[in-house]
Amino acid sequence: MAGTNATVSTYGLTHLALGVRDPAHAFAFYRRVFGMVAVYEQADFIQAQTPGARDVLVFERSTGVSGSGSIAHFGFRLTDAADIDVAVTAVREAGGTIVEQGEFVPGEPYVFARDLDGYLLEIWYELPTPADPTSDRPRPRLTSRDQRRREG
Repeated sequence: MAGTNATVSTYGLTHLALGVRDPAHAFAFYRRVFGMVAVYEQADFIQAQTPGARDVLVFERSTGVSGSGSIAHFGFRLTDAADIDVAVTAVREAGGTIVEQGEFVPGEPYVFARDLDGYLLEIWYELPTPADPTSDRPRPRLTSRDQRRREG
């Protein structure tokens, strides 16, 4: 309806379709780095998902330009900052290349890498934000005073 402030409830941005030279080859990279599994496969495309998440990457055979085109990059948010080194190793072992690695601010490491088709992806850890689902936020630690109050 025109003039309303209604919004559509979604799970957020859930998928990207990437034009790639070889869908199976492209999928293998993401399987090795992120443990993605194929949920739909046809001759010219593979739809893959990260177990336990609602994200989807679709690898579509393309004879056109690949390697980010007008997509600057896309990202995968780590659940633990300490896993950044695991991510770097996984990218290299899967045949990708590291473009840049650092920390946005203390406690928020990142790495930019290129996959086998030249797409630029970011793997990073971000401290919890107010927009995160509450189940993803770390639970506040109780002080000994709070614990006594809770028990009393």
